[in-house]
Amino acid sequence: MQYTNLGNSELRVSRICMGCMGFGDALRGQHSWTIDEEHSRTIIKRGLELGINFFDTALAYQSGTSEQYLGRALRDYAEREKVVIATKFLPRTRKDIEQGITGQQHVKRMLDQSLENLGMDYVDLYIYHMWDYQTPIHDILEGLNQVVKEGKARYIGISNCYAYQLAKANALAEKEGFAKFISIQGHYNLIFREEEREMAKLCAEDNIAMTPYSALAGGRLAKQPGETTRRLQEDQYAKFKYDATAGQDAAIISRVAELAGRHGVSMTEIALAWLLAKVTAPVAGATKLNHVEDAVKAVELTLTDTELAYLEEPYVPHALAGVMAQNTIPAAKESR
Repeated sequence: MQYTNLGNSELRVSRICMGCMGFGDALRGQHSWTIDEEHSRTIIKRGLELGINFFDTALAYQSGTSEQYLGRALRDYAEREKVVIATKFLPRTRKDIEQGITGQQHVKRMLDQSLENLGMDYVDLYIYHMWDYQTPIHDILEGLNQVVKEGKARYIGISNCYAYQLAKANALAEKEGFAKFISIQGHYNLIFREEEREMAKLCAEDNIAMTPYSALAGGRLAKQPGETTRRLQEDQYAKFKYDATAGQDAAIISRVAELAGRHGVSMTEIALAWLLAKVTAPVAGATKLNHVEDAVKAVELTLTDTELAYLEEPYVPHALAGVMAQNTIPAAKESR
C-alpha cells in the first residue's frame, strides 16, 4: 500500500479508500444488494490487513447501519488513531426547515448521530454530502467550523458540488476564519470524466484532495461486456447514472478488458490504476473479498502514458448524472 497526505491536512491516508455504502441492513436502506454485518466485518478486516486505513461511510447509508457496522469492526480490529474515518451528512429536510432548525444546528445534530452510530468521539473528515440550495453556505460553514473547534471533526470535505461552489465556499471560509474544505468527493471514473472540466484544475491549484466515488461505475468497469452481477441488475440508481450512455461507454469498457488481458490483471486493477494517476484516493466499494484485494493491487500497477491515452481516447462528453442531475437549480434562482 502507498500513503499520501489528504490535501492541505495532516491526515495520512492509503491511496485506496474503502467505500462502505455496500455495508448495512438492506431492509433499512434503499439498496437491496448491501451485505450484512458478518460479511462487512470480513471485508473491513481484510482491508486493514492489506494496508487500507481510510474508510468512507455516511449517515444516509442504510439508515446509519453502515456506520454502525464500520464502527464495531474498527473497534475490534484497529486502533482508532491509526485509521482515518470519513462520514457525510445530507441537507436539511423540508420538515427541518419548517421546524426552524438552522444550518448550524443541523450540522451538529447529524454529526452527533453519526458519532453515536460509529461509537467514536470524533471523525477525521466530515463531508457535506451535497449542496443545500435551501440553506446559506455561511450557515453550513459556521456549523462545520464549530464542530471542528469542538474536536468532533478534524477536517471537513464536500461532495457533489460544482467547482465554482467549492471555490466560493473556501473563499468565504478564509474570509471568516472558518475551517476550509480539504477534499472533494465527486462522481469521476473512466466513463464519467466531467470533473476534468474545472474541478480537477481547481483541486490541483489549491491542493484539494480528490477522493471520487463510483470509481468503477457501479461495477461496469470491472466486468466484461455481457457479464453481470446482482448489483448491476438491481442498483437502480447506478442504472440512472449510466444506462443512457451505455453505448458510448462500451468502447472504453472494452479497452479496459483488453488492457487487463495484456497485463494479466483484473479489469478493476486497470480502471483504478487509471484513476490513481489522476486523484488522491478513489473510494472503492467492496462487497466481496476479491473486490478489496483487486483494489489494493491497483496501487502497484502503473500504466504508461500511451495506455492512459488509449483508455481515454473514446470518451465523449456526458450530461450531468446522478446526484448532480437531481440537485441542481438555475443559477438565477440560486443567486436570490
